[in-house]
Amino acid sequence: MGRQNPDPIKKTYRLSLVDNETHDMIRSLRFNRAQLIYGAVTAMIVLLLVFYLLFAFTPLRTIIPGYPDAHSRKEAVASAIKIDSLESIVTRWSLYAENLSRVLTGGATVDFDSLVQATSTRYLSDKDPAELARRDSLLQEVVQQEEQFGVSESKERDLPIEGMHFFTPLKGVVATPYDRVMHPAIDIAAPTGSVVSAVLDGTVVFTSWDAETGYIIILQHRDNLISLYTNNQKLLRSGGETVKAGTPLALVGGTSRTEGAEHLHFELWHNGESLDPTRYISF
Repeated sequence: MGRQNPDPIKKTYRLSLVDNETHDMIRSLRFNRAQLIYGAVTAMIVLLLVFYLLFAFTPLRTIIPGYPDAHSRKEAVASAIKIDSLESIVTRWSLYAENLSRVLTGGATVDFDSLVQATSTRYLSDKDPAELARRDSLLQEVVQQEEQFGVSESKERDLPIEGMHFFTPLKGVVATPYDRVMHPAIDIAAPTGSVVSAVLDGTVVFTSWDAETGYIIILQHRDNLISLYTNNQKLLRSGGETVKAGTPLALVGGTSRTEGAEHLHFELWHNGESLDPTRYISF
């Protein structure tokens, strides 16, 4: 009985590399159709993996349209801080213009204690009408003194810490959070040159400069409160000066040798114990 249905012969291919001058065989590669398909798929997967690694872990990813690089994010944060500062300035000057107009026309003035900053809400207490009338009679003197940020010279009140109004020392992002043991402070990231402000009325009790942390300034407030500001490139106040809440104290950044120099190191202490500033201040 004859042989039936013989196995088909598998076709093989050969890829040869030949010297054009001597016709000597340099390299020869044999493969069949299945090996060709397997090799092509493997090469494609490897190529896609290489492209993924290049665009995921190298600066090449910034060429992707719409990808937010570090520079763009930094500019966005700086723009947000500038817009916030400009809104605060516009609010203050609008109030000054309104009060000046009322003084010149003999009208009733706006009580400075009722001013609500665009970035925060002030603590307001009930005042006697006679006291408000007395303050209105002294408005011209107050305007001439040009109280920065509209903080009035109201009588000090004995308040718990939770009831006090803290001015934001610096608008920015909290880069390093508070830790009672390892880091009893917070680091507020902001562009170099940003203005650092006093959080409460107080007195400058210490100023210094350190090669590692830049300029440092410490304020003593009432009720045994102390605020500390470091990593500044320039101080705007000197020891012994009395300042109001919101008064510019320093310009941040530019002198620290540590990583992340563009930040304010801020500490808040009460009766010798450190406090978490984020519990009382909105950044």
